[in-house]
Amino acid sequence: MSVNRKAISDHTQKPKVFDKPFLTIVVVVFVIAAIIFIESQKPDLSQAKASNQEKTEKNLNYPRAPDFIGIEKWINSEPLKIEQLRGKVVLVDFWTYTCINCIRTLPYLKEWDKKYRDKGLVIVGVHTPEFEFEKKYENVLKAVNDYQLKYPVAQDNNYATWSIYQNRYWPHKYLIDVDGYIRYDYIGEGNYDETEKMIQLLLKERMGRLNQKNGVELEISKPKEAIEVNFSGVNTPEIYFGYQFDRGNLGYNGLKPDSFVDFNFPLKPFKNFIYLEGKWKYNADNMELVSDEGSILLIFDAKNVNIVAGSENSSEAFIFLNNEFENEKNKGSDVVVKDNKSVLGIQEFKLYNLASAESYGEHIISIDVAGKGFKIYTFTFG
Repeated sequence: MSVNRKAISDHTQKPKVFDKPFLTIVVVVFVIAAIIFIESQKPDLSQAKASNQEKTEKNLNYPRAPDFIGIEKWINSEPLKIEQLRGKVVLVDFWTYTCINCIRTLPYLKEWDKKYRDKGLVIVGVHTPEFEFEKKYENVLKAVNDYQLKYPVAQDNNYATWSIYQNRYWPHKYLIDVDGYIRYDYIGEGNYDETEKMIQLLLKERMGRLNQKNGVELEISKPKEAIEVNFSGVNTPEIYFGYQFDRGNLGYNGLKPDSFVDFNFPLKPFKNFIYLEGKWKYNADNMELVSDEGSILLIFDAKNVNIVAGSENSSEAFIFLNNEFENEKNKGSDVVVKDNKSVLGIQEFKLYNLASAESYGEHIISIDVAGKGFKIYTFTFG
């Protein structure tokens, strides 16, 4: 039987899906699409060059921000590194929780944190202690909570970060840009408008780098909690009690370190000198009451007066301003007026506000303390 192989071949041959011209068009389109995709993934060389040029200029004009080193504990954050904050604007604030100058800056830091955090600002408070009790984690944590700080706080107990930043002051603020350069720093309190304007400038630079179009609020902050101080009216310097920080404001000569001394008030006290009554121990960073009772006298030239103090036990002090018990108008915020007597309860080691006179000028503050174990570190003024 003969087989028609041609017929079989015609029926079993695979149909042609694409002809050659169509395949050519598909290949060309694919190649063009691939080229467009590859080109779209390449960086904009003009922008890269501009960025490199900018970094070169920064290298010449600004120092690189050192890292946070030697930090014992972090509060409100996991451990941070400057490198991981690259791309953010960082404000580093060196502070300590009993420093009145630091405390008066906190309302501004809190306001900036709230206002600019979502815009790329990260505030890091580096807590470097002035006194031994400020090294305790629980004390710093309580202060952070009491002042309602939400930003990261680092415990720099051994001054490692303080030293690498070559810092010498409380407070001291450093502003670091998106590339990790220190673009601005300011020592002390005040200058808040200029500092905030610099924050805004660096945030605008960041938004430009990220091609973000949302603007930065230009209004300058005026926190309700902020305390205004007329520094020209403050003519008494900070006064330290311990021999480690002695600046010559103790009204007695020849005191030996770590000695026990029975003190008496002089007949004629001088302004800006500390005078004592009772038995006290002259410690490195404080005077410690050894007798059951003791007194402190100071003639100062300012309006507000504070002490940094605490007690190993529970101590109580009567506060006198210009030789009279304080009243509701001139008492300090930590003083209670009870039965026409102004009383300060002391246990926690912290800053206590003793008095707020009605005007700047020369005043007398005296403290009658009951309870051995009371320690006083410093007087500060405002």
